[in-house]
Amino acid sequence: MIRKARAVWYGTGRGGKGNLSSDSGVLADTPYSFSNAIRGREKGTNPEELIAAAHAGCFTMALAFRFASRGVHSHGTP
Repeated sequence: MIRKARAVWYGTGRGGKGNLSSDSGVLADTPYSFSNAIRGREKGTNPEELIAAAHAGCFTMALAFRFASRGVHSHGTP
């Protein structure tokens, strides 16, 4: 399955704002900005936060596969 995301930016680099949307619908006109990357005071996200979330998600899935291949299974529920 191929999924795409879209980014729209308005204004200058430092003073601008934008929004992100994804085919899955998880991101739907989600606001992001440079000032949020630096100060984190506005509602929304920034590219660094999205990269961190992607890395954390990949790491935890890889760890679960590794545990399962060694016979260790989680008994918790998400």
